[in-house]
Amino acid sequence: MGVTIDIDHDKCVGAGECVAVCPADVFELQDGKSVAPRVDDCTECCACIDACPSQAIKHSTC
Repeated sequence: MGVTIDIDHDKCVGAGECVAVCPADVFELQDGKSVAPRVDDCTECCACIDACPSQAIKHSTC
């Protein structure tokens, strides 16, 4: 089973920190909110979890 990334869009403030820190370019902003269209590219570094100022990201391996 692969990695799952869940973004709580009610919590997401669209800061884009996850986009900036992700070495695999998993994230992008759409309509001012983070989305993860490239989850299969995730390297499981968990930088997105630490970077998110609103703790909106849940990651299956972090």
